[in-house]
Amino acid sequence: DVQLQASGGGLVQPGGSLRLSCAASGFTFSNTVMSWSRQAPGEGPELVARISKGGVNAVYGDSVKGRFTISRDNINNMLYLEMNSLKPEDTAVYYCVKDDDRTRGPGTQVTVSS
Repeated sequence: DVQLQASGGGLVQPGGSLRLSCAASGFTFSNTVMSWSRQAPGEGPELVARISKGGVNAVYGDSVKGRFTISRDNINNMLYLEMNSLKPEDTAVYYCVKDDDRTRGPGTQVTVSS
C-alpha cells in the first residue's frame, strides 16, 4: 500500500521557520514526481511546490516563491519542505502528494500566529 506520512507541522510565529518531512513507501519513490499541497479551512487545495524525479527541477506556487524550498532524498524515500518567513496566510494543512495519481497522505497542520 502507498503511504505518505507528513510530519513537522506546528504553531510558529510570523517570520518563523518550519521544516516538513514526508516518509514515502509502497511505490518507486525515485521514479515519481512529488509535490506539497496545502488546504486552508473553507478553501480548495493549492499547489505549494513540485519537484522532479531526480530532484533537480522544482516549481513553486506564486505565494511561496523565495520563501519555501522543496527537496527530496531518493535513497531514504523522503520528501521535504523548508518554510521560511512564514506568514499567517500560510496557515493550512500541508499534504505530501504523489503526482502521478494525486494520492496524498493525512497531512500535517501548520499554524502561523502570534
